[in-house]
Amino acid sequence: MYGTLRGALAGRKIAFDRESYIATVEGRITGIGKTIRIKSIHMKYELAVPAESREATERALTLHPEGCPAHQSVQGAIEVTWEAQVRFGAEVVTLRGA
Repeated sequence: MYGTLRGALAGRKIAFDRESYIATVEGRITGIGKTIRIKSIHMKYELAVPAESREATERALTLHPEGCPAHQSVQGAIEVTWEAQVRFGAEVVTLRGA
């Protein structure tokens, strides 16, 4: 999903600092006997974009799971959610999605 979002931003010509674009992934697993199962994955993004790119950035975030092969492969079997802390100029906004 990290690479898919990066591609969605680049494809929309949204300037963002690639060095400070960060994703943290949290997974939840359960055990069944000696076997573990991934129950859920939660992505946390941090990025900064120009204020004038807000609408395009929000659209890229909303749509990026649909374009991600990994997300599409596990959809229905593993719950995948995301949140993004985005700095639009001087304003910081947290966005969330499934």
